[in-house]
Amino acid sequence: MKKRWMSVALAGMTVALAACGSSGGNASNAGGASGSSPSASSSSAGGDQKQVELRMMWWGDQTRADLTNKAIELFEQKNPNIKVTGEFGPNDGYFDKLNTQLASGTAPDIFFLGGNVTDYASKGVLLDLDPYVGKQLNLDDMDTTMVQYGTLDGKLVHISAGANARGIVINKTMFEKAGIPVPQDGWTWDDYAKISKEISDKLGKGYYGTYNFTTDGEDIYLKQNGKQLYDMANNKLGFEEADILPWFQFWDKASKDGGVVPIEQQVSNPPTDSGKSLILTGKVAMTLIPSNMLATFQGLTKDELTMVQVPRGPKGTGVVFESSQGMSGYAKTKNPEAVATFMNFWINDPDAAKILGNNRGVPVTATSRQTLEAAATDADKIVYDFTSRVSEANKKEPFAISYNPPGNSEFIKLSDDTVQKIGFGKEDVEKAVSDFYSGTVKIFQSNQ
Repeated sequence: MKKRWMSVALAGMTVALAACGSSGGNASNAGGASGSSPSASSSSAGGDQKQVELRMMWWGDQTRADLTNKAIELFEQKNPNIKVTGEFGPNDGYFDKLNTQLASGTAPDIFFLGGNVTDYASKGVLLDLDPYVGKQLNLDDMDTTMVQYGTLDGKLVHISAGANARGIVINKTMFEKAGIPVPQDGWTWDDYAKISKEISDKLGKGYYGTYNFTTDGEDIYLKQNGKQLYDMANNKLGFEEADILPWFQFWDKASKDGGVVPIEQQVSNPPTDSGKSLILTGKVAMTLIPSNMLATFQGLTKDELTMVQVPRGPKGTGVVFESSQGMSGYAKTKNPEAVATFMNFWINDPDAAKILGNNRGVPVTATSRQTLEAAATDADKIVYDFTSRVSEANKKEPFAISYNPPGNSEFIKLSDDTVQKIGFGKEDVEKAVSDFYSGTVKIFQSNQ
């Protein structure tokens, strides 16, 4: 559920990869990217074609940066009166930097947010995009649930850049070496712990069944047990200390049993860092990732990877489609029309779709999904199949849309610190979780 990648759930969204649609429009129009309706393409970003400059900031690794910069270059070719300067960095520190810039009035014209979009919407720093819909910004082909997700307090303030579903990435090569069958959808957390230890035992020293994803999996675990991290409808936390304690206890026991990466190695080799992840070096067999990461991971290892749904809890998997992350405009931008034009290009232009692929998730417009399906790689096909399975499961076990709690960045740090205190033996689980919950309540209250 972390904003590092993830993580707002959208119930019942079906990925219609074969959905019909027509790109239409003129890709060379300065005012509207390909995919725009006549009304959207008839109004240029600058009106009189004056030169404007935009800054855009996002988080991610070098692969994402290369793809994004390539898309920016294409946008500038199709919109010669708009120059876009890109800025990026790893997730760690991204929101601290953004918050500093917002406080000083120097924020980028466009910046990426995750499930923490509610934090920024409540502060009034996001551009209201409604005046540009049907003009510079065409949403006709965008999934309705994604439009709803970006609409907060009655205003459209966020355009999803991709959709995904979290699941367990499986290093099939490691399973084959260990002589263990690849798990299937429908397994349980007891199965997960057992398999993790079995992988570690059979492959020997230096090999582990799984990374520890206590923090990333909190919202999933709570939903599986009828709770939630943040009850947005009632603006309150959706869980008590007793609801989350078993989750921390599960990981503590699995770690002590030897099936989990030691905390010191996890810190130095983060699971979602494509340059350091032990999944890619064949040292760790499983972890939780958003589906949009699979293709990047597969491209960096010779080992064969696949994805299965997360283990089930009493209420199901707790996983639905998520807006992986998306774009918001700065409320004080001097060029709101150009901001809307860029967002339109991102979601509607078929050439942009070919460049960006599934790096941030499955495209949010039917036409772009259709464009990618025509040239899908083996890894992409795994993602499409996986997300389709999640979609089908959602029909039987729907979950409501959820957002990150207020103060989410602080919450993540607190949770990660708690995991490390337990892992390094500084506190027992019960004491650590008691402090964690008390700290969570304080963070929530101070960010109201």
